[in-house]
Amino acid sequence: MKNPSTSFAAVDAAPRDFAASTLLSLVVFAAITPLLLLVAPAVAAQLAVQLGLSASQIGTYFFVELGAFSCATLPSLLWLGRVDARRVAALATAVFCIGNFATALAMPGFAGLLALRSVTALGGGTLMVLCMTSAATSANRDRVYGLWVVGQLVAGALGLFLLPHVFAGYGLRALYVVLGVLGLCAAPLVRGFDPALGRARRTGSTAKAQETGTVRAALNACLVIGGVLAFYVAIGGVWTFASKAAALAGFDAAHTGEVLAAASVMGIVGAGCASLIGGRVARLAMLLTGYAILAVSLAGLAAQPGTAGYMAAVFAFKFAWTFVLPFILAAAAKHDGTGRLMASLNFVIGAGLAAGPLIAGVLLDAGATLPALFAGAAAISVMSCLCLLRVERA
Repeated sequence: MKNPSTSFAAVDAAPRDFAASTLLSLVVFAAITPLLLLVAPAVAAQLAVQLGLSASQIGTYFFVELGAFSCATLPSLLWLGRVDARRVAALATAVFCIGNFATALAMPGFAGLLALRSVTALGGGTLMVLCMTSAATSANRDRVYGLWVVGQLVAGALGLFLLPHVFAGYGLRALYVVLGVLGLCAAPLVRGFDPALGRARRTGSTAKAQETGTVRAALNACLVIGGVLAFYVAIGGVWTFASKAAALAGFDAAHTGEVLAAASVMGIVGAGCASLIGGRVARLAMLLTGYAILAVSLAGLAAQPGTAGYMAAVFAFKFAWTFVLPFILAAAAKHDGTGRLMASLNFVIGAGLAAGPLIAGVLLDAGATLPALFAGAAAISVMSCLCLLRVERA
């Protein structure tokens, strides 16, 4: 007979109800594991100054970080629902911590650095998969995903504020040491994950629905993936070149940084509002509201306004981005009985964030104007909205 009080419950146990410990675990790990990517501007500058990396090498560095982080989705499709999630979390945390400490101690050449960072990011990405799939099991997914976004935004804002001072005194090693220490401090929280995470919650009605609705489920999954990918392609392309639009609006480099930093604060406000509203107002209405603000903000940027108009548009853009995202993820999670769809979105999000700036850059180099780029992003956002509205109504 199995002892139910063991530290890591058996994977064949039934999925438990969403607990406060799970919320704490997913918010903390979701803030720590992508932190290096969230503070990418500061890290990129330090890589150039301290290691003498070229622009292409810095781009390759972040491509490897983001790629490995996103590719953690692929093995998760094999272990999710079959292996105790707490054991997976413990192993992934160990990989994340050891990889960061090893990077800080060794600081190898470029090839070695990429190898270490890819393994470390794979551990971090696995923890992010656990966070996203855990949030999907909550009865109030809108609120939980809102807190998930808030944690990342706050961590990124603090990192961008503190890292220049840390780098000035201790160099790049300090970042990896801090990441390793944060991972160690969060390690006890792996117990907050449901050991049976990913196992389908089948009742008589859900079993019948799964048997008869296979085609509909596949269609919803395609709409979710298409809608989320389109959303991240649009915002990734716009945010990457927001500073260029600021210059055209009349801001110098110093003031551009201040405006974009203030816009990031609006992002925190947007996610916070989503968390407060979640569960109180119909999700369909919130999706429409968020996408409408996003489309209007992109139209404002496309109109090439002056300084005041640019500030209003970019503030609205950042607010709408983080406001609507929790509702997008909650709508997707509604159709995910095993966690595999939400796990797949970790890869989709990474692909969108990588593809958006690439597509925008290629278009601009080919002669496209910024207004045309922003108008195209608005059209893509409308397509994303239509996909998610169809998913929410299903």
